[in-house]
Order: sequence, then C-alpha cells, then structure tokens
Amino acid sequence: MKFKPRLLRSNNKTLLHMSYSSQVNVHWHLGSEHYSYGEFDENGDGPHGNIPRPDWAARDLAEAGEQVQDGFRCHHYDASDPKFTTPYEWKYCEGMEVGETYEVHWPHSAAGACGTVNQYQTPFYDGVFCNLDMEAFSTLAAQDIANAVGVHGQVFTIVNDESYFYPDMMRGMIIDEVMGMGQDIAYYTGSTTGDTRSNEMCSMYTPITWQVDRKCHLISASSFDKLCYDMKMQRDDMSDDLHAHGSRELVKDDLVANNQARKHVRRT
Repeated sequence: MKFKPRLLRSNNKTLLHMSYSSQVNVHWHLGSEHYSYGEFDENGDGPHGNIPRPDWAARDLAEAGEQVQDGFRCHHYDASDPKFTTPYEWKYCEGMEVGETYEVHWPHSAAGACGTVNQYQTPFYDGVFCNLDMEAFSTLAAQDIANAVGVHGQVFTIVNDESYFYPDMMRGMIIDEVMGMGQDIAYYTGSTTGDTRSNEMCSMYTPITWQVDRKCHLISASSFDKLCYDMKMQRDDMSDDLHAHGSRELVKDDLVANNQARKHVRRT
C-alpha cells in the first residue's frame, strides 16, 4: 500500500487548519527558532537578555536544573512595566517565566488520528505517523512528507496580564484579525527542529511544510497554563512537552530552501 497524501493544496499554501490535516501535538521552544527582523531577532530582550547572531548562549529555563539552548527574543519586554516582571503562579506548565519569549509549534499531519482520543501525542512524531503502518511508511518519498506534514509556528512574549488571555492554544495558531495575529505568514519547506539539530546535524524528517507567523505577540501566562492543563487531559502522556524545549541554531543561508513565500491572510 502506498500512502497518498491529501494535506496541502495550492502549492502548499493552504493554511493547515483549513486543509485535510489534523493537529497532532503542541510544544514550544525557549526563544524563537525563526528569525524575523524587528520582531524576534538579536535586538530583542527578555528577563535574561538575548542571544547574539549567530553565537548562542544557554539558559536554564526548561526544567529546574536543566539547560537548553535558547533562541531570539521579541522586542516587547520592558523591565519597568510590571506585566513583564510580576511572577505568575504556574500550576501546570514547568519552568516557564513571565517576560520570556517562546515559539509555539503545532504539528499537523494527514496521517494523524483526527477526531479520536489519540489525536494529540508526545513525542509529536508519534502523532504525525499515527495511522501509517510500516509498509506504507517505507514508501514515503520526500514530496509525500512535504505534502502530508506541516507545522504552524507562532512567537509570543509572556505577560502577567489577563487582557492578553486566549483560552484555546491547544487547538492551534491564534488567528485574530483585530489583534493582527496569524495574518502575516511565511511559507517554506524545512525540517523538524530543536537543539539536537544544527548546521552540521540535519533532521531525517524533511522536507515538511512550515507556516510561521512573522509577528511576535503578547500573551498571558494564564493562557499557557491553560494550554498545559489541556495537554494533561489528553489520553497520551504529554508531560514531556509541558516545558520549553531548546531552540535550533539559526540555519545558514546556504542550507535554507529557496521556496519561501509570504502571504497576508485575506480579510473577509
């Protein structure tokens, strides 16, 4: 049996939540893995500063005692504004901090368990290939993966301010025309990420379709804590995704795909 993906149409630029895919996981990284000048870059700031471009530093914000490689920061942080510095009493997320920048990823897959109790899984690879047997998996070509697997990415700075509360981060990228969220999207093919991948160590899961919000947004700490609560309610054990993962180093220009596209979501 050969897998026939139906995920992305119109040159892989159909928004994932409007395609044949199902979301299979949610997780996030410390700092941004992507680079958007003026939004999340080496000129941003946070409670522990930022990283230069392209030399990287390590922070200890994943879990107590654990260090992960961090990414870029947004430009929102203001140490004189209490919404960026007032601690939040986290109940469900682990190692998170008000004022920090996090990049959230929502993997989607045409081979996921859409609409079932097994839809959301950790690690996300389990969810991506949930409905593929080994015979079908062995037939996958590169374009099959690109057409069948995609990731939404969105970058946030956490604030302790309930006016930035969004109740359902579990279900995907926030699309809010009024707040300009999910409106300016970059599309390209890339690979899976994280600090185990680098410009020397590539991912075996490639190419996959990426759709990344180019803007950085403020979001309440309670929004993330509600997300972590929802993750704990899933059948699969998602506890390994309740904290920030390390960020992949910025990809060198000569390793980047040449098919980037930018799309502003049409207003209705």
